Amino acid sequence: MTDDAKRSGFSRRSFLRGGAAGALSGGLATGLLTGEAGAAAATDAEAAETVGPGPVEIELEVNGATHRLTVEPRVTLLDGLRDRLDVTGPKRVCDRGTCGACTVLEDGRPIYACSRLMIESAGRSITTVEGLGSPGAMHDVQQAFVDHDAQQCGYCTPGFVVATAALLARHPAPSEPEIEAGLGGNFCRCGTYKGIRAVVAGGKGGGVSGG
Repeated sequence: MTDDAKRSGFSRRSFLRGGAAGALSGGLATGLLTGEAGAAAATDAEAAETVGPGPVEIELEVNGATHRLTVEPRVTLLDGLRDRLDVTGPKRVCDRGTCGACTVLEDGRPIYACSRLMIESAGRSITTVEGLGSPGAMHDVQQAFVDHDAQQCGYCTPGFVVATAALLARHPAPSEPEIEAGLGGNFCRCGTYKGIRAVVAGGKGGGVSGG
C-alpha cells in the first residue's frame, strides 16, 4: 500500500475488495468503496466497513481554503472541483488521464484530476492554476508563459503551468531527461512546445512545494 493510500484511507484495491465482498455476501456490490482497514478483513463481508454507494462527507483544502462537501464516491476530483467548487482552471479534454489538461497539485505533487476520485483527496491540499497566482499577481511560471508566448487556445495551458511549476520546484535547472519526465504527461495540440521549453529554460519555479 502506498503512503497516499494510507493517508487517504481509500484505494482502488480497497474499492475492488469491497465490491467482491459485497458480491459474495449477496449484497449490493456495485459501487461499494471500502476503507483500507476494512479491506484487510474483506473475506468477512460483515466485518468490512464500506463507504458508499451513497454520498459521503469529506473535507479537503483547495487553493488554501478548507471545504466540507458531501459527494458520491464515484465523483472524480476534476468533476468535484469544477461542478461543486466552481474551480474551472483544470480542464476536461481527454477525460482519460493522457493529455494533462486537468493537472493539479495534491500535497505539492502533480496528478491528473480526471483520474482521481474526490474522496481519495480527502484530507489533502489541492492547488490548481488559480492557486498559483492571479491576473494581478501572477506566479513566476504564469508570467513566463505570457512572456514566451507559450499558450494559444488555452485548453492545455493550466495543466502545463501547474506541471511546469511543480517541475521547477523540484529541479530549478532541470536536465533534458528531467524535463521529459516532468512534462511528458502533458500535450499541446497547438504545438507551443518551443515557448514552454523557453519557460523551463528560464528556471522560474519559485513558490510551489514539490513532492
